[in-house]
Amino acid sequence: MGRATDRRTVVRIDVDGDGSVRQRPDTLSAEEPFEIRVGPPGPGKRAPLAVTMRTPGDDLDLALGFLFTEGVIRSADDVLTAQLCAGTDTPNTYNVVDVVLGPDVPAPVTDPSRNFYTTSSCGVCGKASIDAIRTRSIFPVADDRTPVSPRVLASLPDRLRERQRAFERTGGLHAAGLFDANGELLVIREDVGRHNAVDKVIGWAVRAGRLPLTGHVLMVSGRASFELTQKAWMAGIPLLAAVSAPSTLAVDLAEEAGMTLVGFLRGTSMNVYAGADRITHPSPVPAA
Repeated sequence: MGRATDRRTVVRIDVDGDGSVRQRPDTLSAEEPFEIRVGPPGPGKRAPLAVTMRTPGDDLDLALGFLFTEGVIRSADDVLTAQLCAGTDTPNTYNVVDVVLGPDVPAPVTDPSRNFYTTSSCGVCGKASIDAIRTRSIFPVADDRTPVSPRVLASLPDRLRERQRAFERTGGLHAAGLFDANGELLVIREDVGRHNAVDKVIGWAVRAGRLPLTGHVLMVSGRASFELTQKAWMAGIPLLAAVSAPSTLAVDLAEEAGMTLVGFLRGTSMNVYAGADRITHPSPVPAA
């Protein structure tokens, strides 16, 4: 897995077995800082916009996905170049990406009081106000009435899990997978941060010119937060599914956007918190 994982020596203690204490190697998920610098073309250093803690890999997708879901760019055409830089570490870690925007693309605000600082657990920690968090999509997701079978939805967690190669070795990574309405997996990304995994998926779609992601399902391995719902909306994804619970703000935003939000998708059951009309039911849904 390259820099996505690393080996460490741990002390293994078995309380219920023979009480033994032994040393053994263990594989861990890598977590390193990643700085995104953005600016117009021309000489000179681009200004830092965001620093996130992420698992190395698919870094250009991460940068483009972040810039898109935060409303800095609207397509790959807004970016002249995006390249990894060596940084100041020895040996070089390439933990910096330099993004040159097109001449007609407004440069984002880089006032330190409004800069983004994201961690593995929080994707919007550095935003200065609630208004700055509520980025709105340019895509009319509510108009996308693609139906999805509940049997297809029930199959997605296992299909996602089967492709989580780094998780298989570490047990410590989130995953996001993009599926079509028939349950075919198009792309999967893993990261210590669930928001980073989603940005990597959306960045892949930005680079491939596939936006908006009409008729697709975004499946995430953790909970459905406000920020993940926002990112799905920004990419034009009509259905977000999660193996764990959503938050109240996630449900509110899904209703506002006209999205379908599914939580606790495990085995053959699921909870539909918003947009249940997209899911094909064998019988009418009873009134609440």
